[in-house]
Amino acid sequence: MKTSLFHYDLPEELIAQTPSEKRDESRLLVLDKCDGTMEHKQFKDIIDYLKAGDTLVLNETRVLPARIYGIREETGGAMELLLLKSVDGNTWEALTRPARRAKVGRIFDFGDGALKAEVVKELDEGRRHVKLHYDGILEEVLDRIGTMPLPPYIHEELEEQGRYQTVYAKSIGSAAAPTAGLHFTDDLLKRIDEKGIQVVKVLLHVGLGTFRPVKVDNIHDHKMHSEHYEVTEEAAQRINDARKAGGRIICVGTTSIRTLESVSDDQGIVHAGEGETEIFIYPGYTFKAVDALITNFHLPESTLLMLVSALSTRENILNAYKTAVDMRYRFFSFGDAMFIK
Repeated sequence: MKTSLFHYDLPEELIAQTPSEKRDESRLLVLDKCDGTMEHKQFKDIIDYLKAGDTLVLNETRVLPARIYGIREETGGAMELLLLKSVDGNTWEALTRPARRAKVGRIFDFGDGALKAEVVKELDEGRRHVKLHYDGILEEVLDRIGTMPLPPYIHEELEEQGRYQTVYAKSIGSAAAPTAGLHFTDDLLKRIDEKGIQVVKVLLHVGLGTFRPVKVDNIHDHKMHSEHYEVTEEAAQRINDARKAGGRIICVGTTSIRTLESVSDDQGIVHAGEGETEIFIYPGYTFKAVDALITNFHLPESTLLMLVSALSTRENILNAYKTAVDMRYRFFSFGDAMFIK
């Protein structure tokens, strides 16, 4: 299957640079995954499409303010690090810029000595293993000296750092936000609960590999980067009980969908556990545990666009995207939402 089949034209001005004023007042395109029909709503109207017995699956990962700017100790040359994931203790995988300066043995200083990073291993694509030296708790250090790792297509400064976190974010470890969840408010979640819709939380720490472009002509040649997931016994049981009772399993975001599909067997039973997943979902994939999806609009030729196409059809999704462009929806991380039902 050709990567080019998932291309669409997007005017640059439709890439959202800032969040909507209120989380749940972004727009919502509702797509019937079978017949391709569409409706146009506000996100807070999502409650009208949910019914008692449904289960919403949320990813409770929390974004680490892991982009830090510093200098090389010996020369004062500038260095930017984006901490991706812990490898072992205080050794982290990081994205470096400029990578040519990040040679093994070099030490970089961040926050006027609040944190130092020693390069201990060179990887590909600008990635390095770095050993961190700091006093206290890393998360608290990064809260002082770090910034949110906004995607490269966002060029404006984020006035309120919390707008790149979901209101239910809990477990620190992501390099990027599970952006479909950014539309939910505490009040909306309360009303969803009062309607008899259960909310179950899973965990997948989002890595940058999810968002990297597919650089091969044939999508079958693309290799996904691994991401850490956790599904508790309670979460698995609640999802399985809901499916057994005939309720729909509705994932909030592609990260939640990838988590459930990674831990489900061919009978659709969700199993508790934790580990690393490299699951790559594209058209032809048979979903085992998921019925519907709340998601944002994704980049052309991306693995995420391929995933949502698998839940419906490529034709339905690209037609919906064309409609969204024509109707001036806002795209990507801070953009509008889509419910594929």
